[in-house]
Amino acid sequence: MAQLNTKIKLYAKANGVANIDFRSDVRLQDSGAGAYIKEWNLSIDEPTNTQIASYETAGNTAEALQTVLNNRANDYPSIKDQLDKIYHSGIDEWKKVIKTTKDKYPKWVI
Repeated sequence: MAQLNTKIKLYAKANGVANIDFRSDVRLQDSGAGAYIKEWNLSIDEPTNTQIASYETAGNTAEALQTVLNNRANDYPSIKDQLDKIYHSGIDEWKKVIKTTKDKYPKWVI
């Protein structure tokens, strides 16, 4: 199930708001029964529960993609090591190293 903040970001983007500060623009709260919007300070209308629910699939996809990107970022060698690989072994050997991570964490699974 997609996080409420993810669905709110997607709703806002679809309505012309590119960035949200969850400390001032939109404040969420969870009192144990699930997260909800406590305060809404954006120039667009606060979404209804139905509107938020309509972003569930897109939210799941966005979160899955972010997990893949985070896993790749953690798995790639440092830039220093990548440049060293290119210098000593060439671009083709560097591509093999990078492809290992890309194959390990494919985007197409999402």
